Amino acid sequence: MDDDIKTSAEAVEADALPRRYEVDAAKGGKKDLPTAVAKKPAKQKSPAEWAYERLILYIQNFEQQLDNEHEIAMGFTGGDAGVLRIEGMGFFDPDMVTFHGTDTDGAKTQLVQHVSQLNVMLRALPKQVEAEEPTRIGFRLARDLEENG
Repeated sequence: MDDDIKTSAEAVEADALPRRYEVDAAKGGKKDLPTAVAKKPAKQKSPAEWAYERLILYIQNFEQQLDNEHEIAMGFTGGDAGVLRIEGMGFFDPDMVTFHGTDTDGAKTQLVQHVSQLNVMLRALPKQVEAEEPTRIGFRLARDLEENG
């Protein structure tokens, strides 16, 4: 329990800053947010920017649980879009999020989705045979967020 006395301005600011909390049987609860995500209150971000930043954290967390034989992919619920091996992600303010990569047949694929329709399932797919190391897009996205966010 936090026994620090806060001014009303500090209390309002603390409520506005992004927080992250997850419970996992093997891990703890509260996780620190990267500086690029935590430095700007959520209310100052567009819905697209805020969704993009949080998706990066989920992707990176999922990838940390994969072995060297698997890469991350996304399954899209509510339609026949199938599975997308993630090669990149972006957003277009104020409310669009984009995903691009290849589908299971190797065809170039891009999904442009409104944040109100965002419903994504992260999946592990066997890494592509010709690749020595699995692709870890979450770490590249997080690095870009820190450098340019």
